[in-house]
This record gives sequence, structure tokens and C-alpha cells, in this order.
Amino acid sequence: MQNFAIAIHGGAGTIVKEDMTPALEKAYLKGIEDALNAGYAVLDQGGTAVNAVKAAIVVLEDNLLFNAGRGSVFTKKGVQEMDAAIMDGKTTAAGAVAGVRNVRNPIELAEEVMINSNHVFLSGKGANDFAIKQGVKLEPDEFFFSQFRYDQWKQLRDSDNYSLDHTHQGLEELMQDKKFGTVGAVACDMNGNIAAATSTGGMTNKKYGRIGDSPIIGAGTYANNATCAISCTGHGEPFIRAVAAHRVSSLMEFKNLSLQEAMHETVHKKLMEMEGEGGMIGIDANANVSMQFNSAGMYRGMRNSKGNMSMNIYKDSE
Repeated sequence: MQNFAIAIHGGAGTIVKEDMTPALEKAYLKGIEDALNAGYAVLDQGGTAVNAVKAAIVVLEDNLLFNAGRGSVFTKKGVQEMDAAIMDGKTTAAGAVAGVRNVRNPIELAEEVMINSNHVFLSGKGANDFAIKQGVKLEPDEFFFSQFRYDQWKQLRDSDNYSLDHTHQGLEELMQDKKFGTVGAVACDMNGNIAAATSTGGMTNKKYGRIGDSPIIGAGTYANNATCAISCTGHGEPFIRAVAAHRVSSLMEFKNLSLQEAMHETVHKKLMEMEGEGGMIGIDANANVSMQFNSAGMYRGMRNSKGNMSMNIYKDSE
């Protein structure tokens, strides 16, 4: 039996200690811990990396603090449109959904696409129709309502502005404050198989059916046993243009860089050149974990079979 591990993120961006109350900080860390423990329990019982990342993401999607699933932000039309993707490094099978509504756990729908369809990526009404066919749990609009997400949207809905994640401040600060609300997980199981998963509610006040990097295989989510599993969080457009997740894999495969080196080159060089703020978590088939970001903070944590566990938010604890 080889070492196994899981890492998660809950978004990156302008996250500084001065803006965080002790109670809120404690709540975020508890959310990270709950997700880590859910995913780790799967691995500890001999479960697959795919099931581990799904279990971790479900916990984060059910937590109102994180911009995914139940905690998803409001679009321009005042509804939630969610994106998610999952990828199996053993087979490179993948499933993704975009612009889905009323799906309690979009990551479960993404897995259904991967396992029970002949496709990789479904969107909008078609994805919702597939959810109904597969018996994926749906919830009414009220389930996704939270007052602070609604208040945030109210400040923006009559403008053409959008926000990348929540804040409790006024409009001026809101537009300066950049938090990229996405959740993600990567894992390596006892058999050395790896997987990645990412889920998001996107941008507050987004319109035109905007889709970021999260559900795009190779951009926000990627897994291949030969190299790495990656989940990204950040300003989606530069991550898409950089094909950020797959770039890490390519650097490992063709330049023989380590996971740490390949992620550093991508996050701190390539994405910085493209003004791509954010970060990513990664794992390889030896259960090595790396969590890197070029923003002020990233909600993140890891746990492995060697007994190591860490949870952090701010840059100074990187």
C-alpha cells in the first residue's frame, strides 16, 4: 500500500486577515476541515481518488460560505447558474457541466456525465434534463438563497459590473475586493490513482451565460496518472487562455519538472504575465501535494496518510 493524500481549496483572491472576523475565519477553517475529513475517510477505507474528491466537493457545495452548490452567487437575472468538472487520472475519463440550475450538488452531475453518458461536457437545459433522467437531487430556488449573497447582488444588479466573490462591504470596496469563489479537490488513493474536481457558482451579476475555467477540462480541472491532478481557482479567463491545469501536466511530461516546479512556473510566471490572479492545488501519483497562488490568500488544506494535516487561508502561511 502506498501513501495517499487529499488537498482542497475554497477559492483564492484578496483574502487578508484584517478583513476577517475571528468567527468567520473559524467557520471557513471548519468548512475546510470538514471537506478534508470527508475526502480522507474515503481514501482511508480504500476508496478511489474519484470518490474522495467528490465527497470533499459535496461538503463544500453544501456549505453556504463557499461559492458553489448551495452557496452559489446570483447572476444578472437573480438566479444561480453552476459549473463543475471531475476527471479520473487513471483513465483520463472526465465529466463537466455548465450553467446548471437547481442541482444540489453539481459535482455529482458532472460525475454522472463522466460515467453514464457518451459525452464529456453538458450545459444549460440539456444538462438539467440529464440530471432529471439520472435522478440527481434537485432543490427549489429557496434552497440556494442566502441573505449576504442576495445583498451583494442587489448592489450590482442595476449596473454592468460583476463581482468575483462575496464581500460584506459597500459597492466601492466590492469592486476593489477580488475573491474568486470556487471549490476544488485533488486526491491520490492507495493504488496510486489520482483525480481532480472543481465546482463554482461563477461571478455575481454575470450575464450572457458566462462560463469560467472551472468546468473546462485542461483549464480549471485536469488529471492524468502519468503526471498530476490539478484544480484551479482564479480569474477564469486568463486560466482558460493559459490552459493552466494542463500546462502543469505538460511541463512535468515534456520538461521533466516536478509537480512543485511545474505549478510554480505556471502560477508565478505564466499566469502573472497574463494578469491571471489566483491559484491551484495539485497532487501526483506519489501523493506529493502542492498548493500555490499569486493572490493575497487562498482557502486551502491537505491531509495525508503520513499523519500530516494543514489548513491555511493567508499568504504568510504559504
